[in-house]
Amino acid sequence: MLDAGHGEGLLARPEIGAIVQSAVLYFDADRYRVHAWCVMPNHAHVLSTPLGGVSLSAMVHSWKSFTAHAINATLHRRGTLWFEEYFDRLIRDDDHFWTVKAYIEENPVKAGLCLSPMDWPFSSAAQLPE
Repeated sequence: MLDAGHGEGLLARPEIGAIVQSAVLYFDADRYRVHAWCVMPNHAHVLSTPLGGVSLSAMVHSWKSFTAHAINATLHRRGTLWFEEYFDRLIRDDDHFWTVKAYIEENPVKAGLCLSPMDWPFSSAAQLPE
């Protein structure tokens, strides 16, 4: 359902995708370590490791709260932006880590949004050195 593009697709707007990407990366190496991310048109994926006792729920709450306020202000609107729930996975081992990383970075290709993961601007794949 998410890859089929249901919903408004606000995150596909460059100024909105940039808000989400910036929020996810803001505390990288301080509160958590971000290993991979992708901002899709109607959802986002983040592969991260909490640091210093920061909980996953605190990380996600911070991202959702900040981005909801910033996006609503940018769009001159009010109201709920994100679902209250989120999906999480515990990474079991190195193989699982690399599988999840690849899934995240290849998600825009799978959804038909681009031909190569590096073509999707709001993702860790696009940030790789050339």
